[in-house]
Amino acid sequence: MDNNPATNNTAATVNSLKVAVVGTGYVGMGTAVMLAYLGHQVVGIDIDQNKVDMLSRGELPIYEPGLEDLLIESKDRLRWTTDYSTAIPGADVIFICVGTPPLPSGQPNLNYVAEAARSVAKNLNGKLQVVVNKSTVPVGTGDWVSRIIEDNALDYASGQYVVVSNPEFLREGTALQDSLYPDRIVLGSNSPEGIARLEQLYAPLLQQTFTAPSIAPRPETYGLPQLVKTSLSSAEMIKYAANAFLALKISFANEVAGLCECVDADIEQVTRGIGFDQRIGHRFLSAGAGWGGSCFGKDTAALISTGSEYGYSMPILRAAVEVNQRQRHLIINKLQRHLRRLQGKKVAVLGLAFKPNTDDLRDAPAHDCIHRLTELGAEVVVHDPVAMPHARGQWAHLKYQEAESAEAAMQGADAVIVMTEWDDYRHMDWDKALSGMRRRLIIDSRNILATVPENTTIEQIGRVHAAQPSTVGAGALT
Repeated sequence: MDNNPATNNTAATVNSLKVAVVGTGYVGMGTAVMLAYLGHQVVGIDIDQNKVDMLSRGELPIYEPGLEDLLIESKDRLRWTTDYSTAIPGADVIFICVGTPPLPSGQPNLNYVAEAARSVAKNLNGKLQVVVNKSTVPVGTGDWVSRIIEDNALDYASGQYVVVSNPEFLREGTALQDSLYPDRIVLGSNSPEGIARLEQLYAPLLQQTFTAPSIAPRPETYGLPQLVKTSLSSAEMIKYAANAFLALKISFANEVAGLCECVDADIEQVTRGIGFDQRIGHRFLSAGAGWGGSCFGKDTAALISTGSEYGYSMPILRAAVEVNQRQRHLIINKLQRHLRRLQGKKVAVLGLAFKPNTDDLRDAPAHDCIHRLTELGAEVVVHDPVAMPHARGQWAHLKYQEAESAEAAMQGADAVIVMTEWDDYRHMDWDKALSGMRRRLIIDSRNILATVPENTTIEQIGRVHAAQPSTVGAGALT
């Protein structure tokens, strides 16, 4: 057998398992497609018939670079259904990948997890089956799911149905790379049989014996992922602690950025300098409008809430949340510094998604920005390369106009605010776009502009004098 990862045929070499994935959101869909690509037989389950129909046609209900290509390539090993009874009995491994939205208390809502666990339990078939919690859940949820299965399985026997915690560490926009070339795979369980089956499932990833897809080539410097085996509780805590630390790291960069503006230092130079320290690193040290998305806010709130249940305060995490909220107000404050009153002013907002290369709007800083602008009487025109269709439904409560392009959004505007660091905005002809504005004012909340055309005022994060007037033109904007 040819063991060269670059030449192996995945479907021919993998020890195929039958897999069911409950939930077809970002995590569930990505998990199903990735496992099918690795050679397993996968059934995705969702209660939304429209999503099932779309996926069955080879269409994605979300935007994630490369995932639709992998979906089509793996279609012979993938099917989608709303029916638990046709998917669960034959499965060797069952993933629970449903949403856990935050409650007012900060704790996640586990109703969807409970419903999924009960539906799974009622359709288990008596053989050894492994139920995997991949949803982000509080410490102790694995034991709770085990009890739900015990209470609802028709023929429960100890050790017959086991629960494993297998948290995901995907970044939206790079989910394909993160799935195929992970830093680590965490498996938490009190069952050696459960761990062994997940090792079998993930063998192509752990050994990197699959053929890398052309749309996501294997990085030249990539080695093998670490396999981390833990207890159920430790695996659940690893997920929360990892996200909380990354949120803290971003908030730290933003807090230092504020001080940089006070002392005329450049946050980009500062974070570059400290990031070369291998104990720190450059990733997640970008100052800007703050973190958003479905994970950081929810997971930090859940950790803080869990601490409160035990009378344990977490002041560092509370400070990270406070700094993040301050960054969202800072954007409007910078705008008001130049326009004073916003009543009757036209403001272009570029970027709606919480980060580039996704159409995810959850906890996106742009939402708060648009809401505050309209509260202050501004007319808001927005553009995003992919997220505007989703925003029409999810942000119907906000008042704004859509533009077909960034340039069209900026036409006649008194200011433009960059809220998402899309490459489209980095590389567009800024000099030309600014020429159509009433006033050449840029609030660059993501620090994407390195230089600025002549006669243009710019506000960035942590960079008082970051961009000097230039006669080079748009080509100097990187």
